[in-house]
Amino acid sequence: MDIILIQDVDNLGAKNEVVKVKNGYARNFLFPQKFAIENSPSNRKQLEERLKQVKKKEDKMLAEINNVIAKLQEAPLKLGAKTGTSGKIFGSITSLQITRAIREQRGYEIDRRKITLPEDLKELGNYKATIDFGNGHSTEVDFEVVAE
Repeated sequence: MDIILIQDVDNLGAKNEVVKVKNGYARNFLFPQKFAIENSPSNRKQLEERLKQVKKKEDKMLAEINNVIAKLQEAPLKLGAKTGTSGKIFGSITSLQITRAIREQRGYEIDRRKITLPEDLKELGNYKATIDFGNGHSTEVDFEVVAE
C-alpha cells in the first residue's frame, strides 16, 4: 500500500514522503497514530500544494538570508574593548559581543551559537568570524577590535 507520511517516522521516511508499506502496518499503526494518510488522488493534490507552500517559504527565507549576508559584508564591525598599556585586551572577545555589535550596527538579531570565532581574541586588530545560517548558507564577517 502506498501512503503519504504526515510526520517523520523512524526507519520509514520523512514528512511529505510517499512510501510503500504493508497493509496491516498502515491500517493498524500509521493511520491511527496520525503518522500517515492514504495515497489517494485528493491527498496527492494536497501534498503537492503543501510542497509548493514549503518551497515558497524556503525561497522567501533564502532571499532574506542573502539580504542579511549582503548587509553584514558591507563594512567591518567595530568592537570596543578595554585594554592594558601593552595593547592586550582584558578578557577576550566572544560571540556574544559580536552578536551585540551586529544588532547595534546593522540592526539584525543573530543567535550567538551560530557564530564561530577563529581563536581566543585577546589582542587588538582585524579578525573574521563565521556565521552559519543553516542549510549550507554561511558567511564570514570582518570585525575590528579597537581600544575604548
